[in-house]
Order: sequence, then structure tokens, then C-alpha cells
Amino acid sequence: MISTETLDYLIRSYGYWALLVGTFFEGETILMLGGLAAQLGYLELPWVMAVAFVGSFSGDQLYFCIGRLKGQDLLLKRPAWQARAEKVHCFLKRYHDLIMLGFRFVYGIRIMTPVVLGMNHQIKAGRFFVFNAIGAVIWSVAVSAGGFLFGRALEGILKDIRRYQIEIILFVIAAGSLLWGIHRYRERKSRCRSRTP
Repeated sequence: MISTETLDYLIRSYGYWALLVGTFFEGETILMLGGLAAQLGYLELPWVMAVAFVGSFSGDQLYFCIGRLKGQDLLLKRPAWQARAEKVHCFLKRYHDLIMLGFRFVYGIRIMTPVVLGMNHQIKAGRFFVFNAIGAVIWSVAVSAGGFLFGRALEGILKDIRRYQIEIILFVIAAGSLLWGIHRYRERKSRCRSRTP
């Protein structure tokens, strides 16, 4: 089992870098952990929010550019992505601007959405840039604050929260992994159903 001293060193040395990389991709679990680490005193909450904003915003700008330049080719090479792309198209027809603001909060379509938005030439790059920035601010603040408040609530229950910090961090990682696993399982199941004649 990892010691508290080692955990302290790892989070203080690499916490912000891990946040930057994690939020560049999906990132909900790592951002929750960032908020929790801020509550435990390892990181600063405003910096957690700022780093998460940079990671999320830059990642989604890149995915948008990939969609604009290579989106059709990617979908042709990866038929498994077709279902997710269709889901994004349906959301886009119904919610339009709201999907550009809130796609980070819809589990499982975080990376696919900016790719599909990039493929849609009716959506101007400048418009996506603005909505992406606003959405990244909302997501970074909300999720990191959620992790911080989760730690605050646990502190009220456990009193000496630092005694259980390793277990709490492992629990958050396990919960995030479980949600991801359930999502992947449902996705595979629906793909199998759609292939069945």
C-alpha cells in the first residue's frame, strides 16, 4: 500500500500535470480527484480549476480541428464510432448551442462531440471557440468544486479525513472506473443488438 508521504510527494510534484493530461481527454474522475486534493490541502482550488480549463479547452479545440480536417475519414475507418456520432447529431439537432456548452457533462460523447461539430461546416470555428471556452469554464469550476465539496462533506463525517485519504482516493478512482466500465458494456451491448438481424 502506498504511504501518506509518497502520496503527498506524488500529488504535490505531479498533481497539476496529471490534471492537465487527464482533462485533455475525458477527465471527470481526475478533476474530481483534483478538487478533493485541493480540499485535503495538496493543491490550490483556483489552480485546479485553471489547469482543468486549459486541458479541457485545448483538448476539445484539437478534436474540433481533427473533425474539420479528417472527420469523415476517421468515421469510415472506425465503424464503431458511427453510433456515437449519430447520437451527437441527434443532440445537435435538438439542442444546438446547448450541446456546444454542455457536451462535457454527457458521459461517453466528450471526445466524439467536438469531432462531429468540426465535421459540420455550418458551425464556424470562431463560434465553437467561444462556446468551447464558456463550456470549459463551467465544467472546470463545477466538477472541481464537486470534488472539493465531496471532501468537505467527508470531513464532516470522518473528522480526521487525512487518516483515510488513500482509501477515499482509491474509492473515487474505483467509482470512476466502474462508471466507465458500465458505459462501455452498454455501448457494446447496443452495438451487438444493432448487428443482430
